[in-house]
Amino acid sequence: MIRGVDHIGIAVPSIAEGRKLYEAMGLHVEAIEEVPEEGVRVAFIPLGPPGGPRIELLEPTSPESPIGKFLAKRGPGIHHVCLASDALDGDDAALRAAGIQLLRPAPTRGAGGSRVQFVHPKSAGGVLFELAEPGESGRAEGEPAP
Repeated sequence: MIRGVDHIGIAVPSIAEGRKLYEAMGLHVEAIEEVPEEGVRVAFIPLGPPGGPRIELLEPTSPESPIGKFLAKRGPGIHHVCLASDALDGDDAALRAAGIQLLRPAPTRGAGGSRVQFVHPKSAGGVLFELAEPGESGRAEGEPAP
């Protein structure tokens, strides 16, 4: 079941440059983590109390990664909206049963040990939605921010 907005993913060429805006607004990078399977480094920026929504800055580790290709085609900006799920397998099955197109045959590993699935923008009014279920340790944890 969907519980609310988990995060907004924003594609940036550089986390070091991208974080400057958020720090100028009084926000801070809580952690940075690399997800080698996706070819991305992720900076987590909380927007409120622990467990609340956050911004994730997405920096490609390769021009051939999904974020690298996104930046080459569209430039920096909002990449996806992530909705928190407490039953990802059930949400995945319900969406498939409703004829919604998903990007992966099954949920995969995401940042912080979470499990994720993506809804194809063609089935979502042009928006890339990610559904994320926390890993055993809860929300994404990442490494301490530099």
